[in-house]
Amino acid sequence: MEVSITGAKIYYTIPGINYPITQTVVNAWIAMVIIVGVCIWLTRGMQVHARTKRQVVAEMVVQMANNLIKGSMGAGWENFVPFIAAILSMSVVSSFMSLTGAYSPTNDLNTFLAWSIVVFVLITYHKIKTNGFGGYLKSFTQPIVVMTPMNIISEIATPVSMALRHFANIVSGYVIGLLLYAALGAISQMIFFWLPGSLSTIPILQVGIPAVLNVYFTCFSGCVQPYIFCMLTMQFVASAASTD
Repeated sequence: MEVSITGAKIYYTIPGINYPITQTVVNAWIAMVIIVGVCIWLTRGMQVHARTKRQVVAEMVVQMANNLIKGSMGAGWENFVPFIAAILSMSVVSSFMSLTGAYSPTNDLNTFLAWSIVVFVLITYHKIKTNGFGGYLKSFTQPIVVMTPMNIISEIATPVSMALRHFANIVSGYVIGLLLYAALGAISQMIFFWLPGSLSTIPILQVGIPAVLNVYFTCFSGCVQPYIFCMLTMQFVASAASTD
C-alpha cells in the first residue's frame, strides 16, 4: 500500500487498484467498526429481563431512539429508527475521533453530501409513494406553472443546504479553536512581556487552555449538530409522506 499526501488529505493507493482511497474513507470504516463493536458488546448475552448493566444501557439507548422518532415523526415510523441511530452514532463517533489526533470523517464535506443524498432519496421516495409519480411531478408546478424552475431548485437545495449546514457548524468549532489559540498567544505576550530574557516570548496561556476549549467545541458540535441534522431529516421525510 502506498501513501501520498495532497493538501490536507492523505490518500492510500493499493497496488493493482487505480482508485485512491482517502483518509476519510479509511477513518469512516474505523468509526463503523467501533460502532458495530460497541453494539455487539452491549447486546451480547441479552435476556428477556435485563440483568446486566450492558443490557440496561442498550435498552435505554433503543428506548431513547424510539422516543425521538415517535416524538418527531409520530407513530408508524419505527422502521426509521436504525437509520437515524446510524447517522447520530456515526457523526458523534467521527467527530470524537479528532480528540485522539485522528482525522475525523466529519471534516470532509463529501461525508455530509453522501448522507444528504441518501436523505434526498428517502424524501423523494416518500413523496412518490404518497402522491404517485404524476403527483410528484405536478407538485413542481404549484402554486402556478411559472414557479416550476424555482421549485426544482428548492428540491435540489434541500440536501445541499443540509450538508453545508452540518459541515459549516462542525468546522466552525475548529476555526473558533484556532482563533482562540492565536488570541491567547497575543494576550500572553501582552501580559508577560515583563519576564526576563526569552521567558517573555513563551506563550504561557497557550498551554492547556486551547486543548480544553477544543474538547468543549468538539463535544458540543459533535453532539448538537448530528441531532439537528437528524431532526431536519425526520421533518422532511415525515412532511413528504404527509397527505396534507
